[in-house]
Amino acid sequence: MNEKRDYYEVLGVQRNASAEEIKRAYRKLAMQYHPDRNREEDASAKFKEVNEAYEVLHDGEKRQMYDRYGHAGMRGPGGGNAQDFSNFTGFSDIFEEFFGFGRSNATNRRAPRRGADLRYMLTLEFEEAIFGSDKEIEVAHSDNCPVCQGSGAEPGTSPKRCPQCNGTGEVRRMQQTILGSLVNVSTCDRCNGEGEIVATPCHECRGYKRVQREHKLTVQIPAGVDDGTQIRLAGQGEPGANGGPAGNLYVQLKVKEHKFFRRQDNDILLDVSINIAQAALGDEISVPTLDGDVTLKIPAGTQTGRTFPLPDKGVPFLRRQGRGDELVTVHLMTPESLTEDQRKLLKQLAKTLGKEVIEQPGKGIFDKVKDAFGM
Repeated sequence: MNEKRDYYEVLGVQRNASAEEIKRAYRKLAMQYHPDRNREEDASAKFKEVNEAYEVLHDGEKRQMYDRYGHAGMRGPGGGNAQDFSNFTGFSDIFEEFFGFGRSNATNRRAPRRGADLRYMLTLEFEEAIFGSDKEIEVAHSDNCPVCQGSGAEPGTSPKRCPQCNGTGEVRRMQQTILGSLVNVSTCDRCNGEGEIVATPCHECRGYKRVQREHKLTVQIPAGVDDGTQIRLAGQGEPGANGGPAGNLYVQLKVKEHKFFRRQDNDILLDVSINIAQAALGDEISVPTLDGDVTLKIPAGTQTGRTFPLPDKGVPFLRRQGRGDELVTVHLMTPESLTEDQRKLLKQLAKTLGKEVIEQPGKGIFDKVKDAFGM
């Protein structure tokens, strides 16, 4: 054909046809003119023309360009055709979509493939997470077999071309359907799409080409990480296949609890107990921090539950300078047993406060046993 026909005319649809209408028209014409079903002389040319029209009209951007500029919009800057339909695969794609037939992925099996990612759970002490540390870990992943160098074959032998697929990695089978004869292409089940088989497997890897090995790695833990933080080590996962890149190693952090510190974002929480005299009169007490003990002033008249901040005594920020605070909360501790002198002094204090207390007896051993057994 010297002059290209309008693509809408080729498919027999209106210019405002929907994508579904274009697909239905293409499917009908592709089955009608497919060379395996139609032996007329011009069937192959019409089949190619139908494919070319569908390739443009089913693509939104190409269709928009065609609607605006016609066939000229499909040409490159130098006047040549910008669309190359010599290797058009629309027919096999549409058959794969509608009938489940399609090309095999044998070629993809031999293409470079990225290795799998690995995960590792690493437990840290509370202080290691706060200040950072270097931790050495051992991770098992596969390497190319050092004996066969990844060929899978015993040294002195080599893989041979698969006799079933003749080295192509795929098997073609003719299948009769209501549409005519179709070629079904599938991955060769003898060589798994590799195109070659190992007659004498390597004694080390037993033909699997890889072996599992332990690898020692040093993980740099930055200061300020928290429980659940994940660190990515690029390229430390499983090696890729056919020259593909290695996967990544993801290190999941689990932080142990501290015996008296608690963490809230970048602040450190600490509870301390004081007695009634310290709360009423005030005092100076020594409290622990991540950097060592410091002196905390308790003002007179402090109520239980009051919180005192210690600036810059908390957790370092991960992505900026500085640290959080330590928040010290004081709790009034009531003594469970008193000496006779202490009891007298508290009674005198109660009188001066305008209330004479009616002393209640404490629980004896029998009362405590009843409480323990719910009696």
